[in-house]
Amino acid sequence: MFVDEIDIHVTAGRGGRGCLSFRREKFVPRGGPDGGDGGDGGSIYMVASSHFNTLIHYRFHPEFRARRGAHGEGANRSGRKGKDLELEVPAGTSIYELTDDYPVELADLTEAGQRVLVAKGGLGGRGNARFATSTNQAPRRTEPGLEGEVRQLRLKLKLLADVGLVGFPNVGKSTLIAHISAARPKIADYPFTTLSPNLGVVSLSDDRSFVVADVPGLIEGAHAGHGLGHRFLSHLERTKVLVHIVDVSSASGRDPLDDYDTIRRELALYPIGADDAAGPLDRRPQLVAANKIDALDEPARLERLSETLSAREIPVYPISAVTGQGIRPLLEALWQAVSPATRSSLPAINQ
Repeated sequence: MFVDEIDIHVTAGRGGRGCLSFRREKFVPRGGPDGGDGGDGGSIYMVASSHFNTLIHYRFHPEFRARRGAHGEGANRSGRKGKDLELEVPAGTSIYELTDDYPVELADLTEAGQRVLVAKGGLGGRGNARFATSTNQAPRRTEPGLEGEVRQLRLKLKLLADVGLVGFPNVGKSTLIAHISAARPKIADYPFTTLSPNLGVVSLSDDRSFVVADVPGLIEGAHAGHGLGHRFLSHLERTKVLVHIVDVSSASGRDPLDDYDTIRRELALYPIGADDAAGPLDRRPQLVAANKIDALDEPARLERLSETLSAREIPVYPISAVTGQGIRPLLEALWQAVSPATRSSLPAINQ
């Protein structure tokens, strides 16, 4: 099961209390106070990991508590610090604190190994040895440990992919990603077969590779949540290039150009943060894969699509995800678009 959003509750450890103690040894008069400090409570960290690609491991275990610090002891012995707790999340996870007003973003973990403090452990209390002065040589004062931070967090996973596949249901996105990578999504001849995004690594010659995300089928109104479109569209936020998969056969009963324009509008209407480095979805570099040419019964449908989009300077690649026809030129074009060394400027979606 793919889980891309979850709420969890974290509680850092409480600090140990300071000790009230006086040195009592034979032949040592007036030994004085020797109460040690309490240990600090354990803190909680979030760590990005490459071993996970979903947040499902938090679904049935949403509460986490770090160890408390040990209490101070006599002979000036400080309590042991509570052990820190590290919670692993997939790379690409954003962490928000749920407040009374609105969620506040704490961190965006985009690379494996990144680590962020989400709940700080409480400080240990001071023992009575800390309060000895020239005028108060036998203090009986100590401090309790402080409580650790308590936070309600929301974790949101946005897939890390170079290329995002978008389109209506049943246009062949899952078939394509299964053909070009080792991903094995569910494929069937009915709408919304794919209910969660899939990632696949495409390998080309000369040790070249890039990551493709297959986003479940979008429909009109997806930006407003129709068909859970707002959840699916969020996984495109980190992509560099978008590939529109359109069905040029007459099996769907829809016009491929209308399909393209509908998805384009949904991308334009989807809200995205102004500080996103890659820019709004509707301005990402993109191309069109005209799929199902093996079942093309009306060539005029493909000709009209190619002519119209060529006038808008949108590249069109006729392909068959089933037979593999035309896929190699498509993959080479995508590599040119995503490779830092050879990146070309595919046109953004025209308004």
